[in-house]
Order: sequence, then C-alpha cells, then structure tokens
Amino acid sequence: MNTEPTTTRPRRSLRPFPLLLALTAAAAFGGFAAVSLYEGFSRRAEAMPAAISVPVMVAGTLPAAVDGQAMPSLAPMLERVLPAVVSVHTKQVVRIRNPFFDDPFFRRLFPDVPQERINESLGSGVIIDAQRGWVLTNHHVIENADDVSVTLADGRTLKAEFLGSDADTDIALIQIPSGRLSALPLGDSSQLRVGDYVVAIGNPFGLSQTVTSGIVSAVGRSGIRGLGYQNFIQTDASINPGNSGGALVDLRGALVGINTASLNPQGSMAGNIGLGLAIPSNLARDVVQQLSTTGEVRRGALGVDTQNLDQRMATALGLEVPRGALVTQVYPGSAAAAAGLQPGDVVLEANGERIVSAEALHNYEGLQPVGGRIRLQVVRDGKQMQLNATLKELPRSLPGQRLDPRLTGATFTDLPESLRQSGLRGVAVSEVARGSRAAQNGLRSGDIVTASSAGAFNDLSGFHATLAQSPPQLVLRIVRGNVQGTLQLQ
Repeated sequence: MNTEPTTTRPRRSLRPFPLLLALTAAAAFGGFAAVSLYEGFSRRAEAMPAAISVPVMVAGTLPAAVDGQAMPSLAPMLERVLPAVVSVHTKQVVRIRNPFFDDPFFRRLFPDVPQERINESLGSGVIIDAQRGWVLTNHHVIENADDVSVTLADGRTLKAEFLGSDADTDIALIQIPSGRLSALPLGDSSQLRVGDYVVAIGNPFGLSQTVTSGIVSAVGRSGIRGLGYQNFIQTDASINPGNSGGALVDLRGALVGINTASLNPQGSMAGNIGLGLAIPSNLARDVVQQLSTTGEVRRGALGVDTQNLDQRMATALGLEVPRGALVTQVYPGSAAAAAGLQPGDVVLEANGERIVSAEALHNYEGLQPVGGRIRLQVVRDGKQMQLNATLKELPRSLPGQRLDPRLTGATFTDLPESLRQSGLRGVAVSEVARGSRAAQNGLRSGDIVTASSAGAFNDLSGFHATLAQSPPQLVLRIVRGNVQGTLQLQ
C-alpha cells in the first residue's frame, strides 16, 4: 500500500535497512507496528489512561450526550420566554436652536433649512400581561419620547401608549394592543441567591433577541453613584446598550429582573466587563401596581434628617464601629415623631436589614410604600431599643409663598434621586412665575438650592422646616448649570 505525505518535511539521512523495513511494515499494518517500535525505543514507564468513551461528532457540533448524560440546553426554556421580549423604539422631536432663524427675514431667505430634528433610540421591554398588553421597560428608554412603538419577536410593530413611569426606580409601563401576545409574568426575585444561573435577553446595539447568560453576582446592590433608589441584582451576564428594559430570567424561565445598566469605568465602547445591574421583579411589581392605578408612584417617608458617623462620634454614642444613620432632626407630625425617634438616635437596622450609613437608610425608606411599616433597631444613650414606624407621605412640591414671602412665585421640589445618589443635597426650583417676587430676587427655573442662611437641610421637608420661623435675612446658595453663587432675597 502506498501512502502520500500530508506535509513537506526536510530531507533526512538514510537509516539502516532494517529500520526502513520496519517502518514500511508499520505503514502496511496501519501504524500498529510503528507505535510498538517507538515504545520499544523510548522505554518510558507511564501508566495507561483509563478507557474513555468518546462520542462520534460532526465537526462544529456538540454531542447530544456524554457518558450517557444528556447535554444541558437553554433552548426549551428560551422558546417559551423569547416571544415575550420586545424591542422598544422611541422618537423625539428636537427643535434646532439657531438665533438667526428667530428673525423672520432669515426664515424667508432660507425656508428649506430644517428647524427640527428627530432623535431615535432603541431599547428593550418585556410583555408582563398579554390580556392588557402591558409592557415593562426602563424609564430612561422612553423618557421625553414623542412617539413609542414596540416590535414583537414575530416582526409585528405596534404603537405603544404611555401609562406611567418612575424616574427614581427607572421603571416605565407602556401598553400595546392585545391579541396574539406572549407574556412573561413577574416572578419572585426574593428567591435569588448569589451563584444562581440567570439569562439576560434584549436588543444590545440593535441586535434583537440576543441571549447572554451568567450568574447572580450579588443581590441588594446599592451605593452606585448616578442612579436612583437602588436594590439591584448584579450579574456577570452581558448587559450592553440596548439591553435596557429587557428580561433577566432564571433557568425555569421566571422573570426575576429588568435589565437596567452596566458598570463600566471605560464606557460602553470598552465592551462588557461582567458588571450588569437589574431591577428586582418584586420591586418592579410594586411600582407597576401603583403606575397602573394612579399613573404615579407615592413613597412613604420617616420624616428625619440623618448623617453618617465617624469613629469619634461612634465612640461617644457607645458604638464600637461607625455604622448606622445618626438622626439629626425629626420633623413634627412625621412618622418618625409618632414612632418616638429622637435626635441623637442611631438607626442600625430597618426590618432586619443592616443600615450602614445615612444613604442606606434613605435608600431603604424610598423603596417603601405609603403606610408601610418599618421595625427600627436603634441605639439611644448606648442602649439598643426597637421602635415601630408607619410611613407617611411627604409633599413632593411646595409653593414658595408657603415657605417664605420672599419666595412667592417659585415652586420647589425634591431633587431627582439620581442627583442625590451623586452626593448632591438640596431642592430644585421647578417653576418661577414671570414678574413674581422670586423672579425679581433672581431665582430661575432649574436652579438647585443647596443651602440657606435659615439653617442646614437635605431635602424639601428639611427646607420647609428651616423656614418655619422666617429669618430677617434670607440668603440662598444656588447651583445654576455648572456655576455656584448666592442670592440675597429682598
């Protein structure tokens, strides 16, 4: 039998005839003699490996089974889940600001120059109720949109109606016409454990119906700058731009989270680094319940101002480590006042959850509904005690005349939670009536009041409390754009 060489090798010197005869015989017997001859020359003493059953495979495929065990696959679960995950398209009409075209003369000379442009964006969503056509997505996906449409997995595109959204938890609820829809009801995210396998589904970079998988890296993640109220599921499943609003499911196909963001210090162009965040389904369920009934979310509040502790303060208060939220002010008539909370108390736990800082207490409080009951573990005068509070709703906006006559004509609101998580404190000026006393004093819509001569405050309730006694002189510290300044009100 003649054999053809498969590679070209450099020529070697001729070996003795007996070796050549042996190699020829080895070729004739399919290589058996060559292996035996090599083993005879090398004389290596090695243990023989156990016999391995290797399934026959076609190049580029995986075996159906290994050692009799079927290979796991996510395909059966995904066949049920994928039809409920949709693409969300938004359009926003933006007016092009050109001072020349404020003049009618230039508009007549250049009538065809566009004065508007349309910004388009793409995100993801999940159908959570097929009968009602409810689609859950992120607030930032549909924010300021003039037109929203949804593309289903079967290719149909349907116009969507806005039902409500909550910027502070980044959840939005929209509605599409029902009929031949597949839904993925919200599951129980409280059952998730670190290490559980999860699958993220969405439309990253416009690539529809993309599936990535990973594990739960952490639960209850918070303390992330620039985001709102936080109780995130962290996962190493790839979450990229366009995944926002998509589904995070467990291996049974239960919807346990809504993908919302990824942490990447290098920006999205650096690629996925395995730090994805999803809103827990239990939190989303509470928000959807309020959005579907009232179109807005009402939050309960304790009615306190708090601050962090340092080691000196902790020692003075009888604590070994500087952990917890130190109460600095309790508002009259608040839930905290009714529960007996006092300035100087340190809150260590809320409903069994550790409170490590003032920000942690504020975050926990902001995720509770009006009427929610909180069991507080506090330290007072070095002794631990338990207090029970029923949360009340605090006003989210106040007219200036209710605060101080010099603020008449302005409307004040709490800051967006994303700004608070970035470290900013104060109140926002949402509106200033033209010609009003507030306008004459220099206040403008969009200003942020971070401090005043009337006393320190963190939010709208604190601002209101400091102005309970009208000061003779009122000076406000203002942030306007990127510029800080002061206003002395007359």
